[in-house]
Amino acid sequence: MGQTHSCAFRLASEAKMIENRIKFRHLQCFIEVARQNSVSRAADVLSLTQPAVSKKLKELEEILEVQLLDRSKRGVELTQFGRVFLKYAGASLSALREGTDSIIQAQMKGSMRINVGVLPTVAANVLPAAVINFRQSGVDVTLNLISGPNTLLLSQLRVGELDLVVGRLAEPKLMTGLSFQHLYSERVTFVVRPGHPLLDRTPFNIQDIRQFNVLFPTKGSIIAVAVERFLISQGMGLLPDRIETISGSFGKEYIRQSNAIWIISRGVVAREIEEGELIELPLDTKETLGPVGLTIRADTLPTPAIQMFINSIRTAAASVAEKNGEL
Repeated sequence: MGQTHSCAFRLASEAKMIENRIKFRHLQCFIEVARQNSVSRAADVLSLTQPAVSKKLKELEEILEVQLLDRSKRGVELTQFGRVFLKYAGASLSALREGTDSIIQAQMKGSMRINVGVLPTVAANVLPAAVINFRQSGVDVTLNLISGPNTLLLSQLRVGELDLVVGRLAEPKLMTGLSFQHLYSERVTFVVRPGHPLLDRTPFNIQDIRQFNVLFPTKGSIIAVAVERFLISQGMGLLPDRIETISGSFGKEYIRQSNAIWIISRGVVAREIEEGELIELPLDTKETLGPVGLTIRADTLPTPAIQMFINSIRTAAASVAEKNGEL
């Protein structure tokens, strides 16, 4: 019994000594090399030299007294010991980051910010309710809501200037390094002011929209391709008289004062349609249906405050999904 106790005590002491020698940089280099399967690529990601990363890996293997990585011309592969250690190293690093974030957030109380890229499709029908819900939680955070073209917002997200982007799913080529979380689906609609001449034409013919000024999504906007495909499927060519814009405020006022037709994501004008301020033309636009959701960086875990805001967005989006018949 005494011998067993002595052995356990010796093992615990040795483990403690090893733990004290392993540093944050050891884990960071090992995890990144395992992720990249390459010392050189890991060095680029970590902004270190290749010799510096190799040194940290060698130190870690000497501390643990096992080989964690097999190095060959094909790259770097984990050994059996490496695969076991990776599981716990990743969990340790994540826990350390979460703990550090919590301390920083506590120190920055009152000055912490969440930077959110907002696309027009959610600015009116999701974000207001989400912000109200989030503020009721009592979290002392400044929300910085930024609108702009999707390409710009995603580039800002990728480099860390934004914490998340809320809106339609972007094209695959723009989603490298990013992760999308679906909230609901939404279609494009064609709206006009009450009393518009087209509303009296029975049966309605889509070709008649060529006789009017049309507000069309800008070339770089997410819905532009979907709209163009829809018009082609309806036998429509290039619309001769169009203004390209993604401005919701301009669109709403311009439509009220003219006989223009506005082609826009339905979420942008959902309230105006519901209250009779704008009227939808009788077109079946289901083929323009597209996913709306949250885009975040794939390699970054949301802070507790950001996760709370995401939860508020989900709550607000659930009511939109219900209206759209998705729930």
